[in-house]
Amino acid sequence: MNMKRFILLLMIMIMGTSLFAQQKTNLVFFTEQGERFTVILNGIRQNAQAETNVKITDLIAPTYKVKIIFEDAKLGEVDKTLTFNQGTETTFTVKKNNKGEYVIRWMNEVPIAESRPAPQGQTTVVYTTTPPPATGTVTHTQTTTTVTGENAPGSGNVNMGININDPSLGVNFNMNVSGGGVTSGGSTQTTTTYSTTTTTTSSSGGTPPPTQPVQQVYVLPGYNGPVGCPYPISSQDFASVKQSIASKSFEDSKLTIAKQVINTNCLLSSQVKEIMLLFSFEDTRLELAKYAYGYTFDIGNYYKLNDAFTFESSIEELNEYISSFRR
Repeated sequence: MNMKRFILLLMIMIMGTSLFAQQKTNLVFFTEQGERFTVILNGIRQNAQAETNVKITDLIAPTYKVKIIFEDAKLGEVDKTLTFNQGTETTFTVKKNNKGEYVIRWMNEVPIAESRPAPQGQTTVVYTTTPPPATGTVTHTQTTTTVTGENAPGSGNVNMGININDPSLGVNFNMNVSGGGVTSGGSTQTTTTYSTTTTTTSSSGGTPPPTQPVQQVYVLPGYNGPVGCPYPISSQDFASVKQSIASKSFEDSKLTIAKQVINTNCLLSSQVKEIMLLFSFEDTRLELAKYAYGYTFDIGNYYKLNDAFTFESSIEELNEYISSFRR
């Protein structure tokens, strides 16, 4: 009888774990001062055009690498790895800190069942691994002047306008041509101005190419945990990096090179551990492990770095850092 109860309890626990793993999450980003921006998740653009308030739904992982790109290029970009509770709608604000730099800050979270309908002005998109087509308008203006030979026949003014509008293709094309010819002293000078406006929109008739290439999705065999960055460095490139770090004699020089490499690449937790083992001092290994966390693909395997430490205090300090990382 006790065995039956145990099996029943085990089945309930397995079913509960499965249901929890399937929970989806919503993320909301907005700017306090109304700056327009585009959201990039794990290297993939989510909203087709810049907005001030964006909700992204149906996220299945608890961690994503986020980049905020402002419509005004002078404002720069914001990069951060975000970790959040699954099954919630979590809101982040994009604002300036005390140093005048743009940052992403956690604001609040509620269970999805308690989330409110999207307010006016909020753009809602379903998480995608394929960038949406961009919209925009391009205007070209060209002026040409031609001079014909002596005693060229013909004089007077010529005006011509062409307008093509095809809603089914999402294309609007306008061309205006005006020419003035004056015959004097046996020569004719004609000035012609062309003004062309092309508007491209997303429609069933055709889809313009995305402004950003589609990034491949990396799959680590046997790993289904949270992801901290989109695509790890290749084994060949990592071998070269590791050799470069190991070639230095001083600990500080090794750490400088390691941080330079980490700052511009995505690593596997096993690769981070290999770099840590190139250092002799415990404090240096701990500093490197903290620095590399935001640039690691399989952050769910980060516990494996504990074997590189000698003291329990280092493991505890790293765990505290990871717990507070999303803030």
